[in-house]
Amino acid sequence: MTIFRQFIAIALGFFVALGQVTSTFGQITVPGPPSAPPVLIVRSIEIQYAGPQTVSREKILANMRTQVGKPFSQQAVEDDVRSLYATGDFSNVRIFGEQQGDGVKVMVVVQGKAKISTVNISGVTRFKETRIRKEITVKPNDALNEATLEADRQKILEYYSTRGYTDVDVKVATEEETAGTVKVLFSVNEGGKTIVSDVKFEGNASIKTRDLNRVVKTKKKSIFNIFTKGGKLNADQVTEDVSALREYYQNHGYIDAEVLAPRLDRTGEKVEVTYIIREGPQYHVGKINYGEPKVFTVEEVSRATKLKEGAIYSPTGLRADIKAIQDLYGSHGYVDFQASANTSPGGPQILNVQYAFDEGTQSYVEHINISGNVRTKDKVIRREIAVAPGDVMNTVRMDASKQRLQNLNYFDKVEVYPGETLIPGRKDVNVIVNEKRTGSFNFGAGFSSIDNLLGFAEITQSNFDILHWPNFTGGGEKFRLRVQYGVSRQDVVLSLTEPYFMDRKLSVGGEVFYRKASFVSDIYDEKRYGFDVNARKALNEFTAVRLGYRLENIGIENVDSSASDAIKAEEGSRWESRVSTGITIDKRDSVFLTRKGYKIDFSAYIAGGFLGGDTDIYGFDIEAAKYILLPGDTILTINGEVGSVATWSGGDRVPIFDRLFLGGANNLRGYKFRDVGPKDDHGEPLGGNTLVRGTVEYTFPVIEKVRGAIFYDIGFVNAGSYKFSPSKESNGSAGLNMDVGIGVRLDLPIGPVRIDYGIPISSDSSNGSSGKFNFNIGYQF
Repeated sequence: MTIFRQFIAIALGFFVALGQVTSTFGQITVPGPPSAPPVLIVRSIEIQYAGPQTVSREKILANMRTQVGKPFSQQAVEDDVRSLYATGDFSNVRIFGEQQGDGVKVMVVVQGKAKISTVNISGVTRFKETRIRKEITVKPNDALNEATLEADRQKILEYYSTRGYTDVDVKVATEEETAGTVKVLFSVNEGGKTIVSDVKFEGNASIKTRDLNRVVKTKKKSIFNIFTKGGKLNADQVTEDVSALREYYQNHGYIDAEVLAPRLDRTGEKVEVTYIIREGPQYHVGKINYGEPKVFTVEEVSRATKLKEGAIYSPTGLRADIKAIQDLYGSHGYVDFQASANTSPGGPQILNVQYAFDEGTQSYVEHINISGNVRTKDKVIRREIAVAPGDVMNTVRMDASKQRLQNLNYFDKVEVYPGETLIPGRKDVNVIVNEKRTGSFNFGAGFSSIDNLLGFAEITQSNFDILHWPNFTGGGEKFRLRVQYGVSRQDVVLSLTEPYFMDRKLSVGGEVFYRKASFVSDIYDEKRYGFDVNARKALNEFTAVRLGYRLENIGIENVDSSASDAIKAEEGSRWESRVSTGITIDKRDSVFLTRKGYKIDFSAYIAGGFLGGDTDIYGFDIEAAKYILLPGDTILTINGEVGSVATWSGGDRVPIFDRLFLGGANNLRGYKFRDVGPKDDHGEPLGGNTLVRGTVEYTFPVIEKVRGAIFYDIGFVNAGSYKFSPSKESNGSAGLNMDVGIGVRLDLPIGPVRIDYGIPISSDSSNGSSGKFNFNIGYQF
């Protein structure tokens, strides 16, 4: 016990002595017990340059948090080092502090990068030097950056390569001019232009060469290359073609197929490209095992898939089946469902498929959370969401909601995904958008065989809000002001459409307009002005009905003195008050290049009578088109139209501007615009009251963005109303007009271009038999 007391006494004495010990660090005395470090103030900042002074003191201080008069912070110093490096002006930076009295002197030592004085290019002869300079980002007064120089060198190489100069060589060098400055020189050795003389395939015993030609984008030089970049050797494109051919073979069951590096046989500037293929055997699907799903039966799961036993095996098809199974579960709220598939040999050239499922649990929608919209109102976004709180969390509808939001074209980015909640079986729908500019001012020019040369200026706002002054954005309305002036037409149109009138899925809109056209006739002009209001209601995804009212003044002006009495009788203006209705069924797969589906459009109208105005007529028009996709991406289109107009309520005649005409680029292409139908004694078209026409057109791919066309048109216009049989000619033949022709369809950056040449093969007595060249450049409005 005595020993224990002595031990305690010695220990206490040691700790007391330790408490009296002090330590010295520099000139600052730190007491033994812990205490807060003293706050040191920055008294001065000194800049030292290691090498030439290429960056001003002011720019250095502007990129530093450390400042005179503020507390010195080691964290701020580390941030300053990173900030100075981030400017790209320095190759080395050091910052440290020295105690100075009761403060700190901060030393900043920097080694600046050399500044670029000039950027020179040599060796450019095939293109304008100013065009090559657009590929170069470095410019005088920039800090020298080797990575940027290399990136610019690669851009020049790519520019030449995409234009057929595959042997081009580009070097970049720097040369010191004065202390701290260098000049940059890009030296270009253009080499020869490489033109593809032929594209061949070697080893393709099972798949035809013409099918493989459609897969690769490298094409031999042809007349159509004036519209595309084809016909020139592009090394990157050839590499992509190799991958595309391999994928094409695998999707046709040739899983072991190899596509080797192509052989390039050069003769001067020409090169023959040969793709070397080792096909291997074709695989088929063996047994398919779906495991033991609990939510659905095996039969229900199998009905969602397309790969069946005995079918040609396709990796793309298998991935599509996995997505179809995920959609089956996701449409019933199983958002956490996971599916995978493995293959195993089932015999010679047979692959068995084994699925594995993690079904998860069913979920319902709790809340819909929207973020990222600054201008666009929440309700504009929310009305495009195809699920609502309390609904089953349907992933298919969520995907559709994302697509609908993207189709608005209001956002650069749209994300729609389920979010977790604290409630079991409940998930939020999170919608994140990133807005973009939705207004535009466009101007340009166009030309067609109907309108001739014209120019236009247009202001549009697709996310307009008439009540949101002064920005007028965010309400989802469509605004358009278009002024168009040309040789044969002058138009001014102001329109506004609300796609969700009174927050219902009902589109209501209207326009005021002024239109003057001289292309309708060589001996008179037609002028229209007035307004139009309309409503459109979608019945389902494919069907919509519409109702409209239009009041316009229509005048026939500048009638030539040599015109017939029938034309002179039309001179003057009259008011037309018209109500119209219609229904559209549209099941086309695309509105731009339709490959399959159909569209039916029916409209009927009535003017005058109790509606007022000077024109008492009624009529209808029905048009239908069927699109059939045939092998080789060829398309057969069958199109027909029937229409008629008649008088009522004491109307004396159908005025010429309401009569029906055929001929021109949009129907009977072997005849002049509006030239098919009754004419006066001078051969001037008068139009008729009944129209019947049909078209059969076959289009086929030539090269990328170019399609050829063969067509047959037939039709007639009768003077009488509801006369749906062609009138008999004096010689006893039917008054039918038929033509055949060929055409080209081009998909250019300015828009679609359609060029047709039609030749009449049978005409009524009012029409000639010479051929007609028709073309349209740009979109039709």
